[in-house]
Amino acid sequence: VQLVESGGDLVQPGSSLTLSCAASEFSLAAIGWFRQAPGKKREGVSCFDDNRGTVDYNDAVKGRFTISRDNAKNTLYLQMNSLKPEDTAVYYCAAGRLCATWAMDYWGKGTQVTVSS
Repeated sequence: VQLVESGGDLVQPGSSLTLSCAASEFSLAAIGWFRQAPGKKREGVSCFDDNRGTVDYNDAVKGRFTISRDNAKNTLYLQMNSLKPEDTAVYYCAAGRLCATWAMDYWGKGTQVTVSS
């Protein structure tokens, strides 16, 4: 499975941004977005868990970020609103068995999101 992210940018606080992830296939049970800020561990942002039929969100982004997918285009999206400086990170698309960093088998190379005035 190949994953290619796009859409990262430098934006001001309060702005919106949409990330895209083009996947070669949507064949795994979990697919979602993760992020890693400088000096911090990689963390989950939002993820589709087809095993449980659920969509998970990190508490830090609930109400601001929305994950969506277009199965016909094999594309995953992350709509990010009301961006904060603490959202600054490299955002990765990943697919695997469960919505957990350790259970993701395939990773994209990431796209940089910087939120700064």
